[in-house]
Amino acid sequence: MAPTSFFVSLFAVANCVLAAPWIGEIKEENGVTYQCKCYEDNSCWPTGAEWATLNTTVSGALQVAVPPGAVCYNRLGNISTFDAGKCAEVQSKWTDEQFQTDQTIANLWPFYTNNTCLPTNSPNATCTRGFYGQYVIVATTKEHIKAGIDFARTHNLRLIIRNTGHDFMGRSTGWGSLIINTHSFKETSFVEKYTGPGNWNGSAATVGAGVQGRELFRKAFAQKKVIVGGECPTVGWAGGYIQGGGHGPLTTIHGMGADNVLSFDAITAKGEYVTANVAENSDLFWALKGGGPSTFAVVTSITVKTFPELPVAGTIININSTHTNDTKVFAEGFRIFHNLSNHYVDNGMFVYFELQTLRLHIQPFVGPNMDAKKIKKVLKPLFDQLDAKKIPYDTVTKEFSTFFEFYIDMFEDETAGNNAVVGGRLFTKKDIAENGDAVVDALIMANAPTSDTLGFSVGHIVGPGHGVPVVDNAIHPKWRNASSFVITNILMNGDESWEVKQLRADQQTNIVGAALRKAGPDGATYVNEGDLYEPNWQESYWGSNYPKLLEIRKKYDPEGVFYTQTTPGTEDWSVIDFGTKLCKKVS
Repeated sequence: MAPTSFFVSLFAVANCVLAAPWIGEIKEENGVTYQCKCYEDNSCWPTGAEWATLNTTVSGALQVAVPPGAVCYNRLGNISTFDAGKCAEVQSKWTDEQFQTDQTIANLWPFYTNNTCLPTNSPNATCTRGFYGQYVIVATTKEHIKAGIDFARTHNLRLIIRNTGHDFMGRSTGWGSLIINTHSFKETSFVEKYTGPGNWNGSAATVGAGVQGRELFRKAFAQKKVIVGGECPTVGWAGGYIQGGGHGPLTTIHGMGADNVLSFDAITAKGEYVTANVAENSDLFWALKGGGPSTFAVVTSITVKTFPELPVAGTIININSTHTNDTKVFAEGFRIFHNLSNHYVDNGMFVYFELQTLRLHIQPFVGPNMDAKKIKKVLKPLFDQLDAKKIPYDTVTKEFSTFFEFYIDMFEDETAGNNAVVGGRLFTKKDIAENGDAVVDALIMANAPTSDTLGFSVGHIVGPGHGVPVVDNAIHPKWRNASSFVITNILMNGDESWEVKQLRADQQTNIVGAALRKAGPDGATYVNEGDLYEPNWQESYWGSNYPKLLEIRKKYDPEGVFYTQTTPGTEDWSVIDFGTKLCKKVS
């Protein structure tokens, strides 16, 4: 069946009512009146013929948004979905991040999909879309993206920009939405001398939106270059990471990812193709460098500075229940380690650690331009203090001639499939120097914030102000005095009731988050890895940059075509009706 006739026949029943003008329904919740986006249960929802026209416009790239686990079920609504072979593959690879990011609509953390349509051995069970969208454009050209933006704007649809789904805050998922998938934009090119506008004349790379962290590092290594990227191999570098700011293993010596951007190619909410740099659309250029993902435009590629390869040494330290079950001894070990954060960043280091009850896993300490002898010398104060307090631990140190070889050897792959509500705090050098013990106490508390909850924290000791003290972009100015950034998680099973999920979110904000804010009063929060319900989020995420960001958002997207929670210009928007409909406050 041709694409046009397929979409007309599949959705004719759902569109038997003549579509009204593109205005969603009026809803009330908690005494507030909202005007909603247009959804399938509204008369304004596009007709089957209109979806078919869109499919023709994007050369057949429009698909029904089918959850990846649907292949283990007989049906998704009126669609036959079971495929035994594909089900076996999904079951075996469900926790594999690369597999998940390669799917068209998956989110690494199923919590934000409402844990719907999970892999099963019972094909007669019920599979629903949960909080997934309705349709997805698997874009392979800029024209596909533009067509999706124009269609969503014209029909007042909720629009989701999904690159990898490597997303701790659920921003790659939206109930009833049209999704544009940019994961296919993989083109990358390198030049030895950048000739574009600005004062940079060194080497550079132009990177497509779909390129992921590890593949970008590998491409750069082939050119004997490095690029500032994240520690996780599956993060979408140009499609989300940079727009949030972007920290990583080389940040303390080369700055944040967004600090190194030279130019963006993007498509605005009005469907316009733009280049944004210091010479063209300079306000958009400024905002895209840390102003928030899926907020000002859809980025298709980024041109960024590259730097020469460099030697790197790394150290691993573990303090856990194989060494001690004494919580006081463990806490003292963590205190000694974390209170030296300023020392690490003053020496150009980045440190990645994981913290749970009786488990501190530091892998690795990153020592750029160091060999084993140098990193051991830098870490001598840490080992001396641990030994003096008789803190048991194990450790190993390695050295490498290149960053890439270090990265492949010493960073560990992560797993998909987690269920948690996320928060976090950026602690400055001042916080560590003046209130370090309180910061440690708050992070230890976050391991078990209440009698019936467990926590898990991921830490990044990082100081972009060490390498790049003066910049002009949207990133919170507090990052220039940063010392430690920690993501906190309250763990869940995923099958909790709506009320319990709301309770856990409240505990993250008002127990864990409150303790972190009190311990780190000079700090801030991070756009890509933070609490969706952070109090005073405008100040906490962007500080003095927020008024300018709000002005730019109103200029480039006055109608609210783009939406991700806690990003500039979303004050009057909420997802209501039990986490489903995106609506704008009208009274």
